[in-house]
Amino acid sequence: MTMTLGTALALFGAVVLLVLALHGWWTTRRSSSRLSSAAAGAAERVEPSMDSALAAAEAEPAALRQPPRRTPRLDALIDALVPMALDAPISGDMALQHLPPSRRAGGKPFYVEGLDTESGTWEPLTPGRRFGELQAGVQLASRSGPLTEIEYSEFVQKVQAYADAVGASTDVPDMLDVVARGRELDALASPLDVQLTITLRTNSVAWSVPFVQQVAARQGLVPAAPGRLVLPAEEEGAPPVLVLAVDAQAALAAMAGDAQAAAVRQCTLTLDVPQTPASAEPFPAWHRIGRHLADDLDATAGDDQGEPIALHAFAAIGRELDEIYARLDTLGLAAGTPTARRLFS
Repeated sequence: MTMTLGTALALFGAVVLLVLALHGWWTTRRSSSRLSSAAAGAAERVEPSMDSALAAAEAEPAALRQPPRRTPRLDALIDALVPMALDAPISGDMALQHLPPSRRAGGKPFYVEGLDTESGTWEPLTPGRRFGELQAGVQLASRSGPLTEIEYSEFVQKVQAYADAVGASTDVPDMLDVVARGRELDALASPLDVQLTITLRTNSVAWSVPFVQQVAARQGLVPAAPGRLVLPAEEEGAPPVLVLAVDAQAALAAMAGDAQAAAVRQCTLTLDVPQTPASAEPFPAWHRIGRHLADDLDATAGDDQGEPIALHAFAAIGRELDEIYARLDTLGLAAGTPTARRLFS
């Protein structure tokens, strides 16, 4: 359910009507900067040597290390919940032992959490803790679309087997109701799922991948994977604010020392709107860094249709994004929140 820059403005008008129509339904189901300063480099365009390219490649694994994330908390806003009542509290070790190997139902993730007997709050299952109740939840929608009947049936089967193993009784919601909610959620969320992309195309000679990395580093982007550099979020473990991508095969060729195969003529800078809070000002960073990259790479900044992006277009997009952020806030899906990140994934 991804929308690119070229169609974001055209479909925004539909958002208002759709939100107004569905807001009444939605409210009944609602549950209870960082932008690091970019290095303003005025350095001359100097192609790094292949030795420096290999050194950069060897340094990438360190950038890949991310702290472990907590299991996302279930949320009735985007999850179909199945309560599991226990006759007596069970240990976290036992609860974890019987979890199914794969916690996906088709393409949808599902989670199990417990009511901690000590804290009285719902928490991810943890060894050494005791839980008086359990609940499972499967996402009603994601970027792959709404929850289907087949996916919900698979989820129910796995949850029932798990409940039998830990001695719990379940209260499973009706399939037709759950699937209908998934479709409604998908219809509501799709127009708000915006990913903005600037495509940078060289105006003259091809670039080497190490040169693109060198230029990107001046703007605070760091290697994350072959062909992928990111502007990290301030929040530990959060998705990146921006992603700069070049051809992955060319990046691997650069790592292997094949300078000829490592040449590229374009790269893309992407802002995944629902993944970063508006307070972090990701749109100004996307605009600013895209402009600097275009200057330093001697490139033309274009949209997904290949048309150059004018300054007035950036201003218009910024105004539309403010409205999208406001709609997300109204629906309890504020950009950058755990709920929004799970839904728009």
